[in-house]
Parts: sequence; structure tokens; C-alpha cells
Amino acid sequence: MTPRDLIPCAGFLVLCVGVPWLGISNSALNFLVYVLIITLAAQGWNILGGFGGQYSFGHAAFFGTGAYATAILQMTFGVNAWLGLGCGMMTGVLVGLFIGFLSFRSGLRGSYFALVTLAFAEVLRVTANAAGFTGGAAGLLIKLDPGIATLQFPDRRITCLVVLGFVGAGLVVSVWLTRSRFGAQLIALRENEEAASALGVDAMAVKLGAIALSAALTALAGCFYVQYFLYVDANVGYGTWISIEALLAPLVGGAGTVFGPVVGALALHGLGEVTKGVAGSIPGIDLVVFGVILILTIAFMPGGLIGGARAIVAGAAALRRRQTAEA
Repeated sequence: MTPRDLIPCAGFLVLCVGVPWLGISNSALNFLVYVLIITLAAQGWNILGGFGGQYSFGHAAFFGTGAYATAILQMTFGVNAWLGLGCGMMTGVLVGLFIGFLSFRSGLRGSYFALVTLAFAEVLRVTANAAGFTGGAAGLLIKLDPGIATLQFPDRRITCLVVLGFVGAGLVVSVWLTRSRFGAQLIALRENEEAASALGVDAMAVKLGAIALSAALTALAGCFYVQYFLYVDANVGYGTWISIEALLAPLVGGAGTVFGPVVGALALHGLGEVTKGVAGSIPGIDLVVFGVILILTIAFMPGGLIGGARAIVAGAAALRRRQTAEA
């Protein structure tokens, strides 16, 4: 990976840095923070599902673990929020390695792996809902204490920039995967695991590395979620909603691409908000939009919005070359 490879990411981040300072409302800032948190979770899913081809239905297991670990460390042990964030990420990685080791050692992939991840997330949800140290069904509240040390910024624009910085780190990781030996091995396993293994790729080690990276980013999203909303319970942390969100954004934007999770998250939630504004407060109308977008994407743009855009550009270029040749 060279500095030139990072130019698109740098350009995107430079454009995004100025958005919170355009005088937009607090509601719009809340929307941006939420979309960036979902983007982080989607970037995590994209590493395992997009680049690695290991589709997961249970990324809530990592999101909720990061959220709960951060909240428990702060409220029970008085740990600094930044240190709690790091510990939350590491705890998510450990959960990911545990799930991955059991699944990959058993040779699970495809729908079997997806169902196993969903089962683990559900077990964690039930456990968190019943355990005392997680606050049980009542959940955990983080004390409101604005400040840099507590990761609670009075100015939402600062929160946007902090989360955007970590989204930028996720973009760098994705670029690295497209340029590194590890990324090439991961993609090779996605395309044909038997052939890649025959050529000397250590499938177990590569997939464990992928699920560790994936879990780290998704757990980080959970850490930021609980720091921003100051609350987590079993249905928030380990609910199926985050697993669906983390999966939908890359599929709609373009699974296995650098900007797929970003484009997908913005498209889904942008259209969802527009629909709610037009249709009013109809319960679940945004979910209907999500479903329609997913169906249209799978039917007409299996490569996602980015794949569709590339196809249009390639088609236009081919048409120009044909017209030039005929002239």
C-alpha cells in the first residue's frame, strides 16, 4: 500500500470534515453521528463478509460486547472512557476469535456460519438480559459528564469528527486489504477455499485474522454508540437490528469494496429519513424502504451501488470507443 492508494480516502475525509461546520441543525448532526456509527459496524462486517465471503448474521455479538464492556468498565470500575473504548474493542476481538475458532475449526461456512453467528448473538442477548452485572432488563446508564476524558463532547460537531476519524481508519484498513498479501489471501479464500488452501494459504489463520479485524471495528461502533446515547440494554446491544444494519449497508453500497459501507449507510438512512419526512410518522416505514432497496439492489445491481456505477462508467466508455472507431 502506497500513499497514492490513500488519496481517495483522504479526499473523502477532507470533504466530510467540513460538513458539521455548515450550520446544520442538531437533528442533522445526530443523524450524521448515527450514520457514522453504523458505517463503522458495516466496515467491520465488510471485512469478514465482503472481502472474506463469510456472511455473518450475528455481528451484534461484537457490537454489544464493545458497548457493554465500555459501560461496565466506566460505571463499575471507574475506568477512563478512552481506556474503556480500547478494552471494549479487545473484548470484541476475543469474542470474535472464540466464535471464529469454533466455527472455522468445524469447517462451517455459508449459511451454516451465518446461523452460528446469529445463535451466538442471541445467546449473548439472553445472557445480558438476565445477568446482574449488565443491569439485567433495565440495562446500564452512563453518567452524563461532558469532557474529552469521558468521550462526551458538548459540541456534536466534535463528536462527528472523532467518529469520522475512526471511519477513516476503517477506510485505511479496507485499502490495505485490497493491496496486501493478507487481503489477497482472504479474497482467494472467498473465491475458492479449496484451491487457495492447495496453494499454501493457511485458511484457519487468515479467517481468524479477518474475524478479529471485523470484530474490532464493530465493537468500536458499539463503544461509540453507548458513549453517545449513554445507555445500553440487551435489545440495543445484542439486538438483531444492528446485525441487519451492518449487513445491509455493504450489500447495498458494494460488498468487498472500500467505500461500499459508507455509500450504503448514507443511501439507506438518507432515503429512510426522506421517506419518513414525506410519509409522516408511519411506524416502520424506513424498514420498508430498506427492504425495497435491498431487493432492487440484489435484482438489478448485485455489485451494489458502487458496482452499478462502475458498470455504467465502463459501458459509457465502451460506447465512446465504439463510436470513435466507427467515425
